[in-house]
Amino acid sequence: MKEENEVLDRCPIQGVVDVISKKWALLIVAVLGGYGRLRYSSLMGELKSISPKSLADTLKELEKAGVVRREAFNEIPPRVYSLTEDGEELRDAIVPLLRWAANRSDKKDCIILNMALRPS
Repeated sequence: MKEENEVLDRCPIQGVVDVISKKWALLIVAVLGGYGRLRYSSLMGELKSISPKSLADTLKELEKAGVVRREAFNEIPPRVYSLTEDGEELRDAIVPLLRWAANRSDKKDCIILNMALRPS
């Protein structure tokens, strides 16, 4: 048992798990996957109850983990967020979990989940 734990402790996924286990991370991945690309303000609008600081912090962590890509354009507002290849794979992996959550939730609370489940 000790050897198995030692291998898991050294596993590079640990950092990613730490990031995606945050409150908004999976919803951000799901929404970006549903839309493809979103500006910060549009993402803020989709996740109605997230604070600007929480969104900014979570996006930075997801970007650092290689799940989200931030592109800067020479326009106002300059930031557009999208999923990396790893982010797309993560979204594909969490879609069954999102469907399960949507089926258990009150239908009026599933707007974000339904949008996130749109094919990318």
